[in-house]
Amino acid sequence: MKKTITFLTSLVFVFTVNAQSLFEEATTDNNKDAPEKLSFNGFVRGSAFGNAGDYQLSSAFAEISLQNQLSYGKAFLKSDIRLREGMFFGEEKFVIQPKELYAGFSSSNFDAFFGYQIINWGRTDGFNTTNNITPNDYFFLTSEPDDQKESNLMLRFKYRFTPLIDLEAIGIPFYKASTYRFDLFSMGENVSFANNVIPERMLKNGSMAFRLNFDLPAIGFSLSYFDGYDPFHGYDVQNIDWSTGVPVITNVSVPYRKSTYGLDFSIPAGNFIFRGEGAFNLTENPDDKMYIPASDVSYVAGIETQISGFSVIGQYIGKYIPDFTELSVPVLTDPLNQIAQMLYASDQIIYESRLFNRRIFNQQEEFNHAVSLTLLRSFGYDAWTTECSAYYNFTSGDLLIRPKLRWKISDALSAALGGNYMKGKENSLFTYTSGILSGVFAEMKVSF
Repeated sequence: MKKTITFLTSLVFVFTVNAQSLFEEATTDNNKDAPEKLSFNGFVRGSAFGNAGDYQLSSAFAEISLQNQLSYGKAFLKSDIRLREGMFFGEEKFVIQPKELYAGFSSSNFDAFFGYQIINWGRTDGFNTTNNITPNDYFFLTSEPDDQKESNLMLRFKYRFTPLIDLEAIGIPFYKASTYRFDLFSMGENVSFANNVIPERMLKNGSMAFRLNFDLPAIGFSLSYFDGYDPFHGYDVQNIDWSTGVPVITNVSVPYRKSTYGLDFSIPAGNFIFRGEGAFNLTENPDDKMYIPASDVSYVAGIETQISGFSVIGQYIGKYIPDFTELSVPVLTDPLNQIAQMLYASDQIIYESRLFNRRIFNQQEEFNHAVSLTLLRSFGYDAWTTECSAYYNFTSGDLLIRPKLRWKISDALSAALGGNYMKGKENSLFTYTSGILSGVFAEMKVSF
């Protein structure tokens, strides 16, 4: 690992040396009466999501997106500012969110960006094992799943060796966690969640990532590396209070650090496109900390084609845990001993919590198998678009079906209607989330 970090640090040094001359070149060019370009666009929408088991109306809000891009020669800035007000799981909120907000410059072979950005790595659809950079708000419910992606403050460089080969380097100084509302789960009257644990805001707790990308005529592929805190996170038992005679449990979300070596590819072949993605995730001390997943190999294999006017995307999503071990079920050694009863209850709480974390990370078995299928078709001169996505996990029994219909009423006005149907076996992850994330949604949107 130290050799890898040393190599990557040297790579950053080379980037910096090359960047200095490129910065100077860009600055010189920008002084020569560079043309100024300003674009302004965005949208206003109203959105509602409801009829879930636990909430009649999970969310209902109005939002405006103000998107700007200003370029001056090679220098530019880009922003997408969201202003949102409404009800979210019974709470009224007003949110100002910088969806993206960054500055930089771009030349023929070198780019540099700094600010809040959304990065999409990987070539498969929706399930990207190599993308450990972008946090998600899994409980922001709209007609577009991409709305859940959140920006990260980062410094990003891209160097193009040729028009078909480039190297990208990313530095993230501060950790930003994905939003996963464990506090909304029905886990018992005596179970609560404290504020999330966030790593101390120091550079040593930052993250870095590199990707070498090839976009060749016969194949597109990339090799990537990530080292840092994963935006996704598990939870830990912070405290078990026995003062009332029954256990009162306080849980807390905790991030974990990992290293990921990734590979993805896309191969066109006639009417088909074959895509694949794999990641080797390395973690430390998963046996000591329940919120740290075991090291694993995650992979996705997909195929995309056209059948009778439908765009069809089918995928297999898998995971392998090389050092998988079964959890030991607690045993009550002395049923008549009160202290033994309390120890057994505490051990049972830890056991159930570890088991739940394994469900979160899809590591409840040595192998995890799932499939997804997406059907998409436009008709009525592209005025109507129908889409249906389905996901089924053979290991856990979790099922998701998401149909959607979009109507383009005019060039500026559109409407969408659809829903989420989630179902899981007893004690599966979808058992807890289906009452919150299932339901129907409706949206009206005006773009400008």
